[in-house]
Amino acid sequence: MSMNVVTRIFYPLSGLVVVVAAWALACWLGRLPTVVLPTPDKVVVSFVANFPLLLSESWVTLKETLYGFGLALLLGLPMAVAVANSRTLNLMFYPLLVALQSVPKVALAPIVLVWLGPDLESKLAIAWLVAFFPIIVDTAAGLRATPKELIELAHSLKASRMQILFKVQFPAALPFVLTGAKVAITLAVIGAVIGEFVGSSEGLGFLLLTATSQLDTPLAFAALFALSILGLLVYLLVEGAEWLIAPWLPPAAERH
Repeated sequence: MSMNVVTRIFYPLSGLVVVVAAWALACWLGRLPTVVLPTPDKVVVSFVANFPLLLSESWVTLKETLYGFGLALLLGLPMAVAVANSRTLNLMFYPLLVALQSVPKVALAPIVLVWLGPDLESKLAIAWLVAFFPIIVDTAAGLRATPKELIELAHSLKASRMQILFKVQFPAALPFVLTGAKVAITLAVIGAVIGEFVGSSEGLGFLLLTATSQLDTPLAFAALFALSILGLLVYLLVEGAEWLIAPWLPPAAERH
């Protein structure tokens, strides 16, 4: 077994075993009722028994997440290019973007719901709103961090602005862009669930609310477990895209 496999699989699984063991021990020592904190085995039984329901609700949340993340990429990358390459736009909008990034997006969810209604559009908009800022802020920072020597060299070779952007700035900014995308995809999951909390009749967030209102805590924990798996899958999806786009970059864990 290589050291990389040990690092990426064995240690996380060991951490999971420790957490589950501590959870079971807390239930046993505290003699807590199931409605307060179910034991791990009851959550597993509920997860298996409700698997078709969890799968269908996960599909709804996954669609909202991917649509919101895709829209954030589609709008965020061009805006980041504009902000990073125009001193006027940078002075006008970058401080505003950083300030807006710190606004709790959950506070905006009811307003978005009023504007767009309880259908898919409002969940997509909230997922986009949460995922948009990491992409634009990280990408703009990466583009501005391009070494001046590289840009001056490109200018000396008579490269056009588009050539400098796509052949110099973007490759240099890729670690920033991909880091922002990985943060954004996990935030998009949170945004989709916030939208389902505020107003929805489907999705894992809605299932979580329904389960807690019926005091079905094992199902609520099973929904949380499904949400964790969903978050991990979309994160791995972006990591796979990172490997395809920039195979020369070291793994993210080795860059920090």
